[in-house]
Amino acid sequence: MAEASFAQTFLSSLEGRPIKLSADHVENPKNYPARPPYILPRMATPMSKPSSQRSAPGQERSVKVILKSLRNPPLDIKLSSQPRTTSLLDIKTQVTAQTRIPTEKIRILYNKKPVPDSKVLKEVIGEEESAVEFAVMVIGGAAAIPAAEADVPAAPTVDVAGAEALETAAFWDDLRGFLMQRLKDESEAEKLSALFKSSWESSRSKP
Repeated sequence: MAEASFAQTFLSSLEGRPIKLSADHVENPKNYPARPPYILPRMATPMSKPSSQRSAPGQERSVKVILKSLRNPPLDIKLSSQPRTTSLLDIKTQVTAQTRIPTEKIRILYNKKPVPDSKVLKEVIGEEESAVEFAVMVIGGAAAIPAAEADVPAAPTVDVAGAEALETAAFWDDLRGFLMQRLKDESEAEKLSALFKSSWESSRSKP
């Protein structure tokens, strides 16, 4: 019985309220459910302020590149005045020229993450930085560096002329090559070359 009387009282109270809200209706903010404030997360790297100095077209600022490796082999290479459009593959090529380490054995890391060869400097560090430091990892360590070849001086060539040239094997090789080029027949060139040589040797044996 108490439930029925409560339902009647509740329905009668609803009948006294307007079915539609007026255009100027404002809900009391105190009736809103409480919500915690939403705080935006911090950015990993703060946004840099736009630079007031802009370089003219074709006059982009260069970048100083530092490459270090604390492992074997230890490296400390500084490349100054590198254009921002320099690719990481070009950087590796310059390291190879200075250290003889094969390019395919070099891995360049930025913030402990490998950087692909197709990337250029401005894609890695942005437009504002003027210097960057990369870590270098050499696959295979110092064993990947090929041994330096000893510089062997070339033997000086002595030009032989006159009758002395006939006593050298190079003269008869040149003659055989000339005959082969003119006759376009290897066997015939061999025969004529042997004939000329035997005739010359027989003429030398005669008093």
